Amino acid sequence: MTTVPAAPATPTASALRAARRRDRRVYTRSHPVLFALLAATRRRPVTRVGGTVLVHGSEPYRQVLTSVPLDRTAAGTTGGAARALSAGGTLFDQEGPGHRAARREAADGLGAAGVERLRPVWREVLTRRLAPLGTGRAVDLVPLARELAGATVCALLGTAADPQAVAAAAAEAAAAAVSDHLPGPRRPGTARAAAAATARLEALLAPAGSGGQQESALRAVLAVAAVNTTVAALPRAAAWCADARLWDQAADELLRPSLTAELLRVTAPSPLLPRVAAASVEAAGCPIRAGDRLILVARHAAGAHSEPPDARHPAPPAVAQLVFGAGTHACPGARLARAQLDDTLAALAPHRPAVLRARVDRGAALPGWRSLTVRAADGPLPAENR
Repeated sequence: MTTVPAAPATPTASALRAARRRDRRVYTRSHPVLFALLAATRRRPVTRVGGTVLVHGSEPYRQVLTSVPLDRTAAGTTGGAARALSAGGTLFDQEGPGHRAARREAADGLGAAGVERLRPVWREVLTRRLAPLGTGRAVDLVPLARELAGATVCALLGTAADPQAVAAAAAEAAAAAVSDHLPGPRRPGTARAAAAATARLEALLAPAGSGGQQESALRAVLAVAAVNTTVAALPRAAAWCADARLWDQAADELLRPSLTAELLRVTAPSPLLPRVAAASVEAAGCPIRAGDRLILVARHAAGAHSEPPDARHPAPPAVAQLVFGAGTHACPGARLARAQLDDTLAALAPHRPAVLRARVDRGAALPGWRSLTVRAADGPLPAENR
């Protein structure tokens, strides 16, 4: 574990338990059957359940993503869902040079320079949306996260579309499609609903000129990924800070980057990755056959279920990074996610908000809150602590 300088307030065991209890609700109330299955099998690094292999351990998870050939277009995978929703290649289902080139292009736009270019966009949303906290009023952090994500996507893609409309369409498309790659029964009509929502999103984000269907599909996939992970992560991270009393750490410029990484590790916005093996291999002593469905549990691989966030003694970077994938399958938006959460914590910390009300979003693609209302608990910090 990497050690960083100590800061004043250490969260108590009871505060950490309270934070964990609240955060578990986003799983137990939105995906109870899936959560129970994952909890029952997590003691073994790799477990087979019929034709499905659940990968929980850190090393097997990394091995599968970096060494196991994967069928990127199979039904029941993220890539398969993306291909079904939009014709043409996407970040998720392309192979070989095309896959690498598309991901490289996305990574360039989301590199250090790209993130700094986008930063004023979400900071404006934070300043405006959080202003009521300074006057004692409550703020729902879910609409804030939705607008922040939509505005960022629109700026990234250079579109004049309404950020709220983009965020709503991205959330609807993901929610309608998620049943295609999660265990459990599928509701009738979800494929049609997902295709219709994606068509609306593509129309909103259609590039000027002759970008073509493939570019529209790529833009839609980027929007779906960015919006849904942001809306899942930011309110959950804020709830952790409020319940575990981590605002002193969030206000500390030296500790905040470490706290940001730890909160992203513990919230694991994309808690599992559905994949299909394209070849027969072995992981942690468990044989994997070509065609097996793989459920890669990022939440468990990163220790989110067992190790609370600890900004002073954070998990090794190689472990924390697992919530963003590994190797060539690493998420190109990791830098953006860290920057957005860091700025959100910095904006919230002076108010030390407490959670007033929280409702789980039972229909969202990713575990998260439908509403999370907070209000400043102790008033603003003294100027010297801001």
